[in-house]
Amino acid sequence: MRDLCINMNNQKMRNIQSFVKRSGRLTEGQKYGLTDLWAEYGIEPTNHQLIDFKTVFVKRQPVILEIGFGNGDSLLAMAINEPEHNFLGIEVYEAGVGRLINEVHKHQLTNLKIIKEDAVAVLKNNIANNSLFGLQLYFADPWHKKKHHKRRLVQHEFMDIMANKLIHNSFVHMATDWEHYAQQMMQTLENHAHFKNTLSAHTYSPRPKRRPITKFERRGEKLGHGVWDLIFTCTK
Repeated sequence: MRDLCINMNNQKMRNIQSFVKRSGRLTEGQKYGLTDLWAEYGIEPTNHQLIDFKTVFVKRQPVILEIGFGNGDSLLAMAINEPEHNFLGIEVYEAGVGRLINEVHKHQLTNLKIIKEDAVAVLKNNIANNSLFGLQLYFADPWHKKKHHKRRLVQHEFMDIMANKLIHNSFVHMATDWEHYAQQMMQTLENHAHFKNTLSAHTYSPRPKRRPITKFERRGEKLGHGVWDLIFTCTK
């Protein structure tokens, strides 16, 4: 989940690449997912044309967006466990996209679709205002070096965009294993007029049962890494 599809800086969202497209060989299964199965599970946004969720998904039900799903394990589990929700995953990591598509096909899910593009561009150009029931952002690239902090996704300008895209009383759920980024997330969300902590001020949430523990997270726990969950509501 380190490969976020975002472009932003600390003032205005300019074209600064804020994700790393990992290259490498794809397995035959991953290639199959990206080619043969893409038409069934992938979405190709067109320039400045809104995605019609009513036609993209089989059922008309709340849509939850996850940005940067990595290899897709947790997003797949959520789609399986929550058939009452539709899920839209955005990721640029081709191996992860191909792998997830294969898994979605194996489980014959109709409530999960995938976009392989820059998330900020998709949000600005292809997602209608007041159309999302939730935002999930798990283990985004923390950009450890101070000079790179401006590349972090969770900043006020990004949350302005999300406030427009989310419906009233929708949720924002973020998780990170990097404490400094958790602090920045908390400050950004609490200082924004349209988001409210579901707990008391400056309080992180226990991991809800609906968020699966990933292999990445378990590996971090063994190394003594902490994990911070933040759950807010959109109150506009």
